[in-house]
Amino acid sequence: MHRLLLAAASLALVTGLGSPTAAVAQDRYCLQGRVWGYPGNCQFASYAQCMATASGTHAYCGVNPRYAYARRYRGYR
Repeated sequence: MHRLLLAAASLALVTGLGSPTAAVAQDRYCLQGRVWGYPGNCQFASYAQCMATASGTHAYCGVNPRYAYARRYRGYR
């Protein structure tokens, strides 16, 4: 039982420390607004997905700042 728990924890750690650029590439848009704050709920890969979730609320969609700045300064590293 302890080995299974250790294996599961190790797997979670490895997958959590994956490539940050891959995570940023998937999360390009953030649902923002009074309820969500800034940067907001940044789990949307497309603008259409974000806008569908924002539909009927007082929220809007913006570009994820992590995605925007990673893309702009990628060449300086």
